[in-house]
Amino acid sequence: MTEGPTITTIAQRAGVSIASVSRVLNGLPTREDTVRRVMRAADELGYVPNSVARSLRNRRTDQIAFAMADIGNPVYVAMVREIQPLLKEAGYRLLIHSTDGEAEDELGVLRGLRERYVDGLIISPLRGVTEEHIEAIVAARAPVVVIGSLPDDMPQGALVDNVRTDSRTGVRLALDHLHAIGRRRIGFLNGPLDTVPGAARAAAYREALEALGLPYDEDLVEVGDFYRDSGASAARALLSRVPGVDALMCANDLIALGALDVLREQGRDVPGDVAVVGMDDTDLASVTWPTLTSVSLGSAERGRAAAGLLLDRLQNGPREPRVVVVRPSLTIRGSTTLPGTSPGGAR
Repeated sequence: MTEGPTITTIAQRAGVSIASVSRVLNGLPTREDTVRRVMRAADELGYVPNSVARSLRNRRTDQIAFAMADIGNPVYVAMVREIQPLLKEAGYRLLIHSTDGEAEDELGVLRGLRERYVDGLIISPLRGVTEEHIEAIVAARAPVVVIGSLPDDMPQGALVDNVRTDSRTGVRLALDHLHAIGRRRIGFLNGPLDTVPGAARAAAYREALEALGLPYDEDLVEVGDFYRDSGASAARALLSRVPGVDALMCANDLIALGALDVLREQGRDVPGDVAVVGMDDTDLASVTWPTLTSVSLGSAERGRAAAGLLLDRLQNGPREPRVVVVRPSLTIRGSTTLPGTSPGGAR
């Protein structure tokens, strides 16, 4: 029985090293002339290339990447649920990558686009888009959609589409609601201030208090991280420091769940003693007890819009960048509504 072509026989026919053949067939960065020689030799020997090798010839991988900060965050789960069906229908597989919110990891993903390991990228940089991000986007050999804010002075060569939300308006919706139900000592549990959402929501909290005629008090603010256990720690610290708090505005639903855990531990009635509002309106908001009033920032809609923008570029070619802004809304549930009162009524 005759043995089929191997990387050794391909290397001999192409006049290159075995390592070079391996790099080409595994889709690793390789000089263009080496790729051509290896692929020609493989064809002559009857080697059946895998999908990676085929993609080197037609420059299509049939794959799209989505890079987000935390694969376990319900916000990104909601986005994936919308992105994947749209891409699948268009003939693409979705690759998911968690960056842990690290800029260097995000930059690595963007710079990798020069090797065209995917046909396009959706990315949500947690700490914002820097000059290095922009340089990598300009150098990319595949279209990019950013979920999150972009600088106003993006260079001409950065043909990147953008999907964003307005979390400042979202915070204002939450505080207006808490004020309307009679709450005046409104604490704020936030995530890291060096992140885009943390910074935006901190500024929005101060602006909303000022608009309502309420004083800003640093003792009413606790900064942690966007996780449930951090939310619990932040709530415990704030409640022990300011016993008279009658409401908690939380920078996301996970923080709010941690706050509810602590309030239950301490025997405080929600919303009788302390009303609680989250942000993101994830699936968790409707299954906790009490159910959680939360600001929706349109996670599913943002994912759907990002996939649509990327597919449009892939299918229709170059065009001017587009921006989609998803408006927030407030869903009122049990954590701010006392029995026998209307959702907007005072205590």
